[in-house]
Amino acid sequence: MKKILATVLCLILCMSAACAFAADINFVTAGTASTFYPISATVVGLWNEAIEGMRAVATPSGGGIDNLNQAYDGEAQIGIANANLVYQAQEGLASFEDYANENLRIFAGLYINPNQVVVTKDSGINGLSDLEGKRISIGAAGSTTVDEASVHLGALGKTLDDIRAEYMDTSTAADAVSNKLLDGVWIMAGTPNAAVTQIMTTTDSRLMPITAEEVEVLKADYPWYAACEIPAGTYAGQDEAVPTSGVKLTLFITADVDEETVYQMTKVFWENWDMLTETHAALKAADPKEACNDVAGVAIHDGAARYYKEIGLL
Repeated sequence: MKKILATVLCLILCMSAACAFAADINFVTAGTASTFYPISATVVGLWNEAIEGMRAVATPSGGGIDNLNQAYDGEAQIGIANANLVYQAQEGLASFEDYANENLRIFAGLYINPNQVVVTKDSGINGLSDLEGKRISIGAAGSTTVDEASVHLGALGKTLDDIRAEYMDTSTAADAVSNKLLDGVWIMAGTPNAAVTQIMTTTDSRLMPITAEEVEVLKADYPWYAACEIPAGTYAGQDEAVPTSGVKLTLFITADVDEETVYQMTKVFWENWDMLTETHAALKAADPKEACNDVAGVAIHDGAARYYKEIGLL
C-alpha cells in the first residue's frame, strides 16, 4: 500500500512540474482589421512555442473598454488599453463605475499617444488659454478627443461651452481647416497623423504647445498624463519639437496569472522585440527602456517586475 501511495504521489509531482507553466491566456486587443490584432496573434504564437505548457489565444475585441470589461468578467487575461482606462477600471471610475477591478496589473507600457492640437497661424492661438471663443473641432461626439479637450480646458477653469466646439471626424475637420471654417483641430493619435499632415501641408498652420507645467497641473487629478514632445520635422514646416500631453498605451494583465508564467511571457515578449518591430511597424514607436514609466501608478505584475529588475529597468 505504501508503495502504491508513493507511486501516486510521484505521478502527481511529475504532473505538477510538467504543468508549471500551463496557462489559458486570452489576449484581446481590437478588431481583426486593427493594427494590434495581428500583433497579438504573433505574440501568442511566440508564447505557445517558447513556454512549455502555454495555451494562449488572440481574440478580436471592441478595443480598450471592451478589453477591460472582459478582464473583469474573467474572459481575458491580457489586453491593450490606454493607461487612463486601466486606472479608471482599477478604481471603478467613469465607464467602470461600480465595477472596480483590483485584479489589474501592468504587463508593459508601450508608447505615448500625444494630443496634437493643430491651429491656423492667423487664429492667434498660442496655447490652451487662447482657445476660448475659437472654432475648434474636438472629434466626433463620444470620441476620446472630446474628453481630452474637456479635461484640458477644465484645468484652466473652462468648459467646452467656452469654445466654439465642432464635432467632426478627423478627415472632415482637416477639410474644414483648409476651407477656413475652423481655427483648429484637436487630435489624439500616434505621429505622424494623416489629418495633421494634410493640414500642415495644405494650410498655414502650426502645432499648439501644451507645456510640461500644464501637464503637471493635469496630473494632480488625472495621474495617467505624461509630458512628451512631437519631434521636430514630424510635419511640414515644423522646425522645432513641440511639447504636449499624452497618455501611454499599455498592455495590462490580470494578477491571477501566476508569477512564473508572467515572467516567462515578459521575457519572451521583449527578447523577440527586434523581430516584432520588423514584422509590425506600429511597435517601432515603443521604447523598451520606458516599459515601466507613465503607467498611471498601476502596479506592474510581480512576474513582469521580476524580468524588468533583471534587465535594470526597476
